[in-house]
Amino acid sequence: MFQGASSLSLDAKGRLSVPTRHRDVLLATASGQLTLTRHPHGCLMMFPRPEWEKFRQRIAQLPMSAQGWKRIFLGNAMDVEMDGTGRVLVSPELRAAAALTRETMLLGMGDHFELWDKARYEAQEAEALQGEMPEVFKDFAF
Repeated sequence: MFQGASSLSLDAKGRLSVPTRHRDVLLATASGQLTLTRHPHGCLMMFPRPEWEKFRQRIAQLPMSAQGWKRIFLGNAMDVEMDGTGRVLVSPELRAAAALTRETMLLGMGDHFELWDKARYEAQEAEALQGEMPEVFKDFAF
């Protein structure tokens, strides 16, 4: 289960160092193999390969009426592997799709990660905090 936020920098080649606290788990559960794809909210999703396979299967089973979303998730998916120092290469296409600059945020979201441009994430978070909490939290105790 992945959780927590990490402020990370992309290097000049578009490589991102996976935080050490996640590397061992990713090596043990996915042999360092990951899949990156677009997220509809303007970030990227990064899945350990076994979790990606489950997600991919669910998306592939959607009806033809969801073909556009299938293209977004499956058509933009790229398989990557952590290198010996725990870095992954984010392709230029995916960096552009998520408007990633040098400063990024990696968020653990349970079975996968979200990768955000840092400024974009901070704006999204501020906007969420300004609004009302969603109805699903009505009976949720904090």
